[in-house]
Amino acid sequence: MRDMLTVENLRKSFGDLVAVEDVSFSVAERETYGLLGPNGAGKTTTISIIAGLLRPEAGRVVVAGQEMSVGAVAARAAVGLVPQELAIYPDLTADENLRFFGRLYGLGGQDLSKRMERVLEVVGLADRRRDRTAEYSGGMKRRLNIGIGLLHQPQLLILDEPTVGVDPQSRNAILEAVEALSSEGMSVLYTTHYMEEAERLCDRVGIIDEGRLVAEGTRRELVAAVGELDRIELQGRGDLAAITEVLAGTDGIHSASASDGSVSVLAADASSVLPGLLATAGSAGMVISGVTIKEPDLEAVFLHLTGKALRD
Repeated sequence: MRDMLTVENLRKSFGDLVAVEDVSFSVAERETYGLLGPNGAGKTTTISIIAGLLRPEAGRVVVAGQEMSVGAVAARAAVGLVPQELAIYPDLTADENLRFFGRLYGLGGQDLSKRMERVLEVVGLADRRRDRTAEYSGGMKRRLNIGIGLLHQPQLLILDEPTVGVDPQSRNAILEAVEALSSEGMSVLYTTHYMEEAERLCDRVGIIDEGRLVAEGTRRELVAAVGELDRIELQGRGDLAAITEVLAGTDGIHSASASDGSVSVLAADASSVLPGLLATAGSAGMVISGVTIKEPDLEAVFLHLTGKALRD
């Protein structure tokens, strides 16, 4: 698959503050790429440059084969931007908001009406389409915000922290909408400081901190790159000290220890070693009553790479 977005060596500062420094990454067609980092890491500045809202001091952005700049009409038309700030009119209904923004996109007639129907279905607001948006919950407003960004059927959808400050039900609706768009083939660039969202939605993740992209890859690639290991807990009975010694010498096992009725094993890939591990433990006399696998998450990777928690 070709790249829908290419970002090369971006730099942007505001006075003495360097917000983005030498950031490079790409997003393929049909891929959901996450920019994961704390508030103030440079995520919003990066996507503002990608969307053509800010001029970088250095570097370049290419969207759908078109070089992006503040005045690049073709490149900007390929992008749907959903900002953190709500871009809706509270005195208008959802229908009226969508029709207004659709006209700004140059849409009209049956084409606009069909797109509105589809957008309202995707964001789950079809039953509230004729209500003034001032009456909407915060989560419903954010879902409408996403719908507006989808109206012109962009090739690349950029979502900037779309679930901040919303209730759990609306948050789940937003995540389901993003999953649906990805499955339909849209490229998505998703910024967040919620580790669980990045793990759920993103094919690949770029970890950004203090304006720099410090690592990128799939969750498994990032975990492997920093040396984090899966933990397998075997609960059961037997001579746990002797069983631990046997398991520690098993292929694929990094280490093993016993405590409180269980054996804890560290491995690079729990799924690949588990069948052999269970067989070896059984042969060594362990009667297993339970198995728990704990895989390292992106929070652990971020802490390892930056020395601080994701929400610091």
